[in-house]
Amino acid sequence: MSKPRILVTRNVFPEVIDRLAQHFELETNPQDDLWSQEELARRLADKDGAFTTGSHRIDQAVLAAAPLLKIVANMAVGYNNFDVEAMTAAGVQGTNTPDVLTETTADFGFALLMATARRMTESEHYLRAGQWTRWSYDMFAGGEVHGSTLGILGMGRIGQGIARRGAHGFGMNVIYHNRSRLSPELEQECKARYVGKDELLAQADHLVLVLPYSAASHHAIGAAEIARMKPTATLINIARGGIVDDAALAAALKDKRIAAAGLDVFEGEPSVYPGLLEVPNVVLTPHIASATVPTRLAMANLAADNLIAFFEKGAPLTPVNTPAKV
Repeated sequence: MSKPRILVTRNVFPEVIDRLAQHFELETNPQDDLWSQEELARRLADKDGAFTTGSHRIDQAVLAAAPLLKIVANMAVGYNNFDVEAMTAAGVQGTNTPDVLTETTADFGFALLMATARRMTESEHYLRAGQWTRWSYDMFAGGEVHGSTLGILGMGRIGQGIARRGAHGFGMNVIYHNRSRLSPELEQECKARYVGKDELLAQADHLVLVLPYSAASHHAIGAAEIARMKPTATLINIARGGIVDDAALAAALKDKRIAAAGLDVFEGEPSVYPGLLEVPNVVLTPHIASATVPTRLAMANLAADNLIAFFEKGAPLTPVNTPAKV
């Protein structure tokens, strides 16, 4: 009996490829080329499954060109590259990689908060440019972290991890807003208090975005929301590009309507809105919140596990939809 045919759309760990090769007939991308949507559709035409990252969108056009496709395993916790409705209607299972990156991403989110509040990027550029010739009392004086108010928009596992770090490690007053309120037990564990979105914006000294991207959360932080924030506040986005209106944020940073921002995700990434590159009071990183070797390997292995479980046991480990027909 022939093995299912799987397309691995990006270069991944060799040991994960070796695992997959024991179960499937593979087409891989060792050169890590960035295929167009048309090229992706052509390569999926005879495939039973795919191992993807957020680089490729699985949309109606791709699905129409891939009549044999049964499952797409995303090596990411987010899956806004999936047209979930179209996949479900076409009978294509989607999966993601939750949980395995929670703590690593929370670590990075807090590191980005610290770097932003304490103006680390600005001060390093200043030093490297040879401009440090004397001390002054207000040289790169930033915002306080310990004892300040940490606001979290989106209180899933990663948001809870950031809350615990802030409350337990830095004595921060933690407030949050979410579509649904946490249980009293989780609120107590995180030392977090639920507030409305307007109150969150007005009170937070450091606002961290950890909500999933959807049509409803597109530009959840725009000019109006930034206007409600303190002029001394910082904004941290480790969620998804598109949640923040990058143009509105760049204008606010330029005019110093908020103190600073730390961004790991961007609209239209890997492109970055030019205005964000022109202001000094922003820390920019290239979508690396989950980037430790153990975590990225765990993500790749979970994506592989989903493919193996689907074809060998009839159900993946971490589904994101319930297809009409599988």
